[in-house]
Amino acid sequence: MVKSALKKLLLASGVLRLGGKLAGGGVAILMYHSVREDPSVDCDVLGGIIHSAPVFRGQMELIARHFKPVSLDDVLDYLRGGKELGTPSVAVTFDDGYADNYLVAKPILDQLGIPAIFYVAVDSIESQTLPWPGQLRHAFLTGRAASWTAADGNVWRLDGRAERLRAFEAASARCAKLCGKAQKTFLDRTREDLRAEPVALKERPMMTWDEVRSLVRGEHLVGSHTMTHPNMAQLSETEARAEFSESKERLSQQLGKPVVHFSYPCPALQPHWADRTVDLSRQLGYETGVTTDGGLVRKGDNSLRLHRIRPTRTVQGIHWNLEYTFMGGIA
Repeated sequence: MVKSALKKLLLASGVLRLGGKLAGGGVAILMYHSVREDPSVDCDVLGGIIHSAPVFRGQMELIARHFKPVSLDDVLDYLRGGKELGTPSVAVTFDDGYADNYLVAKPILDQLGIPAIFYVAVDSIESQTLPWPGQLRHAFLTGRAASWTAADGNVWRLDGRAERLRAFEAASARCAKLCGKAQKTFLDRTREDLRAEPVALKERPMMTWDEVRSLVRGEHLVGSHTMTHPNMAQLSETEARAEFSESKERLSQQLGKPVVHFSYPCPALQPHWADRTVDLSRQLGYETGVTTDGGLVRKGDNSLRLHRIRPTRTVQGIHWNLEYTFMGGIA
């Protein structure tokens, strides 16, 4: 309580904003995934990546009122030596391509005049299935098996929620290294071992191609989040090249325009990007790449490995994180 009151006092005083100006400016890139009216509905599937619509609206109102909303195209121009964006500037991003991005988040963004970029996992859009972390989490939390045996022979007891989530993390460390057919085979086998049913949500999980196209007809951008959501740094060069190039090509075909923005999935394990993936993305025509590494984007940064900031669960929390980051900290 005391810590919260102190943060509120410092925000109101303007001291943090002054410190941000003295630190030299830059751009904060926020990272969202899902926005729901009721985040508890699909908690067993998506976990902590869901934000409530009222909180998201409050955070966007804060950005519109106290910061300068910018697009990823603006960020790229800034990094290339173009016009100064003004301090403090904030870009909004979404990963994965959930249906609520279009149905819930977009109307809020449009009403407030905030541009965003939506990075979509192409295979999930085409098949209308959740990216693998949601499928695997659901299997471990709902499966009827009493235990699960990993490929290394370790037996994981599934006696309670905490034990199931620990087993899920162990399985994620394996699945994050897989892509395409190998990933699907692992998911199917694990679901069978756990005696779990496939995810059956009340509403469709992902945006449709028509909705994705509608985003770019407005003030928003669309980028690639790979084909099948693997950890790119854990793949072979051949696999990484396919994830980069096939998602870029499919998106370009659907949107009728080049796709130059990329977002690295970070489902499990570190690192989630590497110098070789940065070089490969450049070779294949990407111009930006956002990571989940925390911090501000400043002049001189490599546009293919940009930092982002994770949003908090409260409006005051994101206000503090942004001001603190502009001062040079990592929230």
